[in-house]
Amino acid sequence: MKIAYHDIYTHPLPADHRFPMVKYELIPAQLLREGVIVAEQLFAPLPATAETILSTHDLSWWEKLRDQTLSDKEQRHIGFRQSPLLTQREIVIAQGTIDIALHALDHGIGFNVAGGTHHAFADHGEGFCLLNDFGIAANYLLQQKKAKKILVTDLDVHQGNGTAALFTGNEKVFTFSMHGAHNYPFHKETSDLDIPLPDGMTTGPYLQLLEETLPRLIDQVKPDIVFYLSGVDILETDRFGKLKVTPAGCLQRDEFVFSLLYKHSIPCAVAMGGGYSTRISDIVNAHCNTFKAGLDIYGS
Repeated sequence: MKIAYHDIYTHPLPADHRFPMVKYELIPAQLLREGVIVAEQLFAPLPATAETILSTHDLSWWEKLRDQTLSDKEQRHIGFRQSPLLTQREIVIAQGTIDIALHALDHGIGFNVAGGTHHAFADHGEGFCLLNDFGIAANYLLQQKKAKKILVTDLDVHQGNGTAALFTGNEKVFTFSMHGAHNYPFHKETSDLDIPLPDGMTTGPYLQLLEETLPRLIDQVKPDIVFYLSGVDILETDRFGKLKVTPAGCLQRDEFVFSLLYKHSIPCAVAMGGGYSTRISDIVNAHCNTFKAGLDIYGS
């Protein structure tokens, strides 16, 4: 198992960008401290090339990011002030997701400590997302003939609106998003399958709905690989999630996804996605549980 990680994910960044990005430093540190992984399993991706990025994003958008010419309105839409480091961060994240997907195809599973930038569209960014790493990686696998059919399983509490828009009408990529009905983004795009969840949904109904849906999708789509966005903003402790899933329930979600995919011999590329609990330890522990579940089921 390989884990994409690089200091550019978090450091050095302006002070107003540090939370919740600090989790990307703490996750590998905790996994190493607990002996779940060894340092050799971590790797630093190189930046994605412009050619790779342009397989998914419009040239005009890429040039604005590259040249730091975003308008004030575009920066407000993203939620961050533009900076070369933020752009570089997302370029590296995108390559990290490509790398862990390639590793998963050969070894079963791969993790990106960051990733899941699912609010980025071809021609603009939203919701703290500049480039869509799942979109870029999926297009890379298809163009390189590494996969013929891809299933995006987005279990972040926010709909993967950018990913849905990128693959509208593309029969090679099936987008599945299970998200808060009354949460950001307030204008939803149309995924191949959207399951909007009511505010306050608890662990039992959440898991039941997932367990009824994902096996059917596996049988229907027959993917060569699954891109799994394992956001932990479904937690009851999350400041913005509006759901009531317990930490144990979040772990059960991951165990179910990994067990199902492993049973069907389907590789899995995992990105962390969102998490905004007040206590950073709640976020980091939940994300680390995702790694532990994947390791337990797929093996190291």
